[in-house]
Amino acid sequence: MATCDVCGKQENLPYRCRHCGGTYCGDHRLPEAHDCPGLQNWGDPGGVFDSGFDDSVNDQGRVATARQRVARAGGPLSYFRGNVSYLFLGIIVLVFIAEQIVLATLGQDAFLSIFVLSSRNVWYVWTWVTSVFSHAPFGFYHILGNAIVLFFFGPLTERYVGSRTFAALFLVSGIAAGLAQVGLGLAMGDPTAVLGASGAIMAILGVLTVLNPDLKVYLYFFIPIPIWVLTFGYAALSVAGVFSVDLFGGGVAHFAHLIGLVIGLAYGEYARRQGVRATSQVQFGGGPGGPGRGRGPF
Repeated sequence: MATCDVCGKQENLPYRCRHCGGTYCGDHRLPEAHDCPGLQNWGDPGGVFDSGFDDSVNDQGRVATARQRVARAGGPLSYFRGNVSYLFLGIIVLVFIAEQIVLATLGQDAFLSIFVLSSRNVWYVWTWVTSVFSHAPFGFYHILGNAIVLFFFGPLTERYVGSRTFAALFLVSGIAAGLAQVGLGLAMGDPTAVLGASGAIMAILGVLTVLNPDLKVYLYFFIPIPIWVLTFGYAALSVAGVFSVDLFGGGVAHFAHLIGLVIGLAYGEYARRQGVRATSQVQFGGGPGGPGRGRGPF
């Protein structure tokens, strides 16, 4: 059995596109039915104009544009199709290592200026992004919790919505969550600093909760519960944390978690209305040369 990269339908006899390498059902086997990147070069399917037999042929008809070459199945971005979750996970690990190096060599001030979004340096726009991939440098609980969720649920969400949309969702929700937490601190006159991918992680859970609410997950790796229970249970803790910090201890960006969740739920509902179909099957990776396969072009 194989899964159609467009609609998720299970196929006993799948079709494999020779132009982009994707796997499709009978309804989406034709290049135009799955928006095949190879259609960009359909005017020269045999590479006749690129064979060098006649140098007088106009360059516009002979050579694909740089953008088209990148979009081809064998282009540099092809490996990340279906693997953006793992790409972001790798970036998180590398940034964590970089945090240790900066702290050991340049000190805390440099660490705060590079990796932490705070009410004191909110106009350091690079921290809007770096803070999403940064985590508490002392101890592994913070980074480990987010990494586990991203590893197990990121690929499934990416398969539902596509790699490009997943990347945008992760970055937008992470940035918005961090800015919202800092904005709340400024409004309350309380200096605030945030770092971590928790807002983006909550967005992932929000999308899955809408598209596949009965997806079974294992709390603490052995207690089976539907994902909606996990998502809204965590949301309830965050709501309580916003209004009673002493109950859960300081240092947790509860408001950022809620903002990320709202973004995920909103996009999940939008995707559902657009006809995105969810299955209970979890697949890891994608892209030519990668461990699996993504859903359509990057």
